[in-house]
Amino acid sequence: MKASIHPKYQKVAFHDTSVDKYFIVGSTLQPTKTVEIDGETYPYYAIEVSSESHPYYTGKQTVVTQDGRVAMFNHRFGKLKS
Repeated sequence: MKASIHPKYQKVAFHDTSVDKYFIVGSTLQPTKTVEIDGETYPYYAIEVSSESHPYYTGKQTVVTQDGRVAMFNHRFGKLKS
């Protein structure tokens, strides 16, 4: 690898602010803030959504289904058949 062309790779503490959880992950981000976790100082980066808080990953996502035109027609006028 060529010297001085690659970004600095370091461990960064990502903070999911919606559930107050910290994740320590290797990243090339260069945040200016730092945070101390378990006696270690890490660069700090705040995020709003992670796998801990996103409804898809937590199983709290709801699926809204819509009936098609035929089903809506049968629902409205199905009683008139007999």
